[in-house]
Amino acid sequence: MSAMYHLFEVFGIELEYMLINNSTFKVNPKVAEVLTAKNGVLIDDIENGAIAWSNELVAHVIEIKTNGPTDELNGLADAFHQNILEINKLLKPFDSELLGTACHPLMNPFEETKLWEHGSNEIYELYNKIFDCRGHGWSNLQSMHINLPFANDEEFEKLHAAIRILLPILPGLCASSPILDGKITGFKDSRLESYKTNQKEIPVIAGKVVPEQAFSKAAYETGIYLPIQKAIAPYNEDGILDYHFVNSRGAIARFDRNAIEIRVIDIQECPKADIAIAVLVIEVLKLLVYHPFTSLTSQKDWHQNELAGILNKIIKEGENYEITNFGYLEELGLGDHCLVNDVWKHLYEHVKNNIAPHYREAIEIILSKGTLSTRIEKALGDDISPENITMVYKKLADCLQSNILFDI
Repeated sequence: MSAMYHLFEVFGIELEYMLINNSTFKVNPKVAEVLTAKNGVLIDDIENGAIAWSNELVAHVIEIKTNGPTDELNGLADAFHQNILEINKLLKPFDSELLGTACHPLMNPFEETKLWEHGSNEIYELYNKIFDCRGHGWSNLQSMHINLPFANDEEFEKLHAAIRILLPILPGLCASSPILDGKITGFKDSRLESYKTNQKEIPVIAGKVVPEQAFSKAAYETGIYLPIQKAIAPYNEDGILDYHFVNSRGAIARFDRNAIEIRVIDIQECPKADIAIAVLVIEVLKLLVYHPFTSLTSQKDWHQNELAGILNKIIKEGENYEITNFGYLEELGLGDHCLVNDVWKHLYEHVKNNIAPHYREAIEIILSKGTLSTRIEKALGDDISPENITMVYKKLADCLQSNILFDI
């Protein structure tokens, strides 16, 4: 978003998917082969009309994203789906296909991780040297990123304040990672639970996941970027790491392109679900920016530690967590303790008339049947054998191929 856009004029959406082998159900590090098959020669980024493809840190994850800013959301799920079908066709010779959800449920990252070895991989090698990228929080996680523009400090202030308020309840809408190492982890959002500590060697990089109270470019530079710059300096003798890009909070300010990137959303089972969630999040943020239930001053007053405390509970319990912080509920237009799922139902009622019918259908399945984590757990029942996990997740792969929600 290098051009100057005002609030909510355009959007950028990024979706990450893992490659799995159909016969073994293991992750398959064949992204280089897919990009080569598509382009003729291997390059890191491929433009495919409205959608672009690129590699990620590990060789079994591919990212597909809007090819630059777009103001078209209603047809975006279909555009992503057509690219998924094309990638799956390219994967057939490798007996492989794409799979949604935020974590592979059976992957052993210490044995199966293969880092991206092509193109500009120096940063990946350095990250691996510092953090050891074989853990779940590095090599077994897929998410959706939503990029939202701002034109100046005044717009940044409003957008960042609203995003900080909304971040804690996002896992109660989008958690899709209940299983790691073949076991129910006890966290609806195991990806985020791993993400919180995957950079523990330099904890300032991710902070509390909820960003600090920085509401201007200058405040962000002083409060977030400079501490990161100082912390990474001992590891950055060759200048490979740019402290602007190392920032790993749940929402990061990108002043180079005047956008905030939301990063806490688990990837779902299909683009219809992903983009429906993105649309709902965007509409709720519009509500919080333009018609706040309290005030901008009130939104800005929240310290990251207090918001992170709520987030951590919801990472664990998802939509079933009962929020009892009345001050926080007031920011979302509620006056009494209630479940996270009821908070989302309340917010949805405020914005649903602005959402296209096909996305409303997807949102209503999530709000009535539960997050994808909950639906996966229900589908598994008491049988968490590798065979049953594989069977359920192959149904999820079918959902991705067909662009339908996992409805139990």
